[in-house]
Amino acid sequence: MNSLPKKFPEYLIMYKTLTKKILNLNDEKEKAMKSKLEKIQNKIKKYEAERTKIRSMFPEKFFDSLADE
Repeated sequence: MNSLPKKFPEYLIMYKTLTKKILNLNDEKEKAMKSKLEKIQNKIKKYEAERTKIRSMFPEKFFDSLADE
């Protein structure tokens, strides 16, 4: 089990922000034209990669409780 990273609050805020952006982009993706669809999908992939990096710094089930928010 990993310990919490030194900049724990900042990473937690960043994780929540990325999650909200991904949800907003998924909503936008449904309404977007084909020309914008690829750009939105690339942004989502980039944000997901960042979230994965942040998630790996924390204990295994740390973010499970945040899924409900």
